[in-house]
Amino acid sequence: MQIKEVNTLRELRQFVSFQYSLYNDNKYWVPPLRGDELKSLRKDKNPAFDFCEAKYWLAFKDGKIVGRIAGIINKKYNEKWNAKAARFGWFDFIDDKEVSSALLGAVENWARENGMTSIHGPLGFTDMDGEGALVEGFEEVSTLGALYNYPYYPEHIEKAGYSKDADWIEYQVIMNSEVNEEIGRIAEIALKRNNLKILKVKKAKEMLPYAKEIFHVLNDAYKDLYGFVELSDKQIDMYVKQYFGFILPEYVPVVLDSNNKVVAFGITMPSLSRALQKNKGRLFPFGFIHVLKAMKNNRNVDLYLTAVHPNMQNKGINAILMNEVNKVFVKNKIEKVETNRELEGNAKVQAQWKFFDKRQHKRRRCYKKELTVE
Repeated sequence: MQIKEVNTLRELRQFVSFQYSLYNDNKYWVPPLRGDELKSLRKDKNPAFDFCEAKYWLAFKDGKIVGRIAGIINKKYNEKWNAKAARFGWFDFIDDKEVSSALLGAVENWARENGMTSIHGPLGFTDMDGEGALVEGFEEVSTLGALYNYPYYPEHIEKAGYSKDADWIEYQVIMNSEVNEEIGRIAEIALKRNNLKILKVKKAKEMLPYAKEIFHVLNDAYKDLYGFVELSDKQIDMYVKQYFGFILPEYVPVVLDSNNKVVAFGITMPSLSRALQKNKGRLFPFGFIHVLKAMKNNRNVDLYLTAVHPNMQNKGINAILMNEVNKVFVKNKIEKVETNRELEGNAKVQAQWKFFDKRQHKRRRCYKKELTVE
């Protein structure tokens, strides 16, 4: 077996491609878009490299790629949380403990050489990347942007000396055929009491003037959550360009104050899981057709980001967002909603689902290991 550092663009493409072969026959894995994966890992494309260092390794056995891993040092994170932590991510491997152990060892050695005293993961460069190894829900279809892994992953990671640092849980929520009256009543009171209004637009481009504000609210609302690092202006510009061109405005409620400033938002989308499985992570030449169909005719929805400005929390604003998406979901006959990850201790977020039939069907884990000096 050989562990080789990725040094060329060709090797980086091999690094990206490995997961597509590893999960080729898996009916629960949802392929990420190949172009987005490559862009995230390239120093000349991802603005996170303004404050991150990264190295990538591939594992070979008998000349064949059998695993991969990324090592990341987020300097912004370390400064904010007063830590000397490295992270591992993009960690995929065959069911062979020699392979997984060697890959983790490569990152750990690199982390020590750079003065780090601990390592945690799976994590990406920022909170917008996939996070957490799946430890429950292996037979549930994954979602766009979420990591999926085989059941043997957690065992390998724990065998290498890692233990739980944080868990995220996920729910599947069954939608009602009618708008919930209690949520509507709370929303109406919150709108009037706080002198708020809902942004009304019909086209995605009409949301662009509010796009940066939305991410600034995200930064303020998430700043104290586990592992979060505020997005830079360059990162915000990238995400606006990357995502705001194809969102459906009716699925993205935005709450404004009396000065037309964003105080809360929710980003939801028709599920692209099946579409991406069909196009295998490629939009061209014909993969985009599956995505367009999924956007127009779908009974399943994914929740991506929800945030309320700290000054407006505990004032019924969540009910406003829920009421707006409720109306859209009922109109479009949505049957199931995937919440995506929520920190297991975030009682405020989980309280939102008390009005619905739900099941907690997935759990993800971030592992941590203290690094001893060798």
